[in-house]
Amino acid sequence: MKIVKEVNHPTGVTLMVLKLPVHLYRLGLGGLLGGRMLMINHVGRVTGKQRRTVVEVIRHDKGDESYLIASGWGPKADWYRNLLRRPHATVQIGGRTRQVRAEQLPSEEATEIMADYYWRNRRAAKHLLPRLYGYAVDGSMADYYAVAERVPVLRLVPVW
Repeated sequence: MKIVKEVNHPTGVTLMVLKLPVHLYRLGLGGLLGGRMLMINHVGRVTGKQRRTVVEVIRHDKGDESYLIASGWGPKADWYRNLLRRPHATVQIGGRTRQVRAEQLPSEEATEIMADYYWRNRRAAKHLLPRLYGYAVDGSMADYYAVAERVPVLRLVPVW
């Protein structure tokens, strides 16, 4: 794995594209995104304001109904830091809304999960990792592990 560029928070056109799913959810069209994406309604750690972020579901555990999500921009992403500070939130997935509590996965477990995720999606990962996150990979499992070590993962556990 090689770092090919320093990536900051998205801006401009990239930010507009990444915000489109939030608008779909706000219009009641979140179901169009299927089960691969969910919207987190969380509270800003500094402002206390309501925030909305749509993230990809890395894995859905149907046994306990939890969702695994990852911060591709690392531990400095605002939504990630907000959930660490205030772990109670609601999520919308498809047409359902539920209360959840965010739990940070231990780094070793997160690395295993993300390396497996990248490996299962290696074609997309090989092309998207350098463009979106600045990590060039050669397609080897070792490279996916190297990137995965930098990506924190949260488990969103339903609050019954």
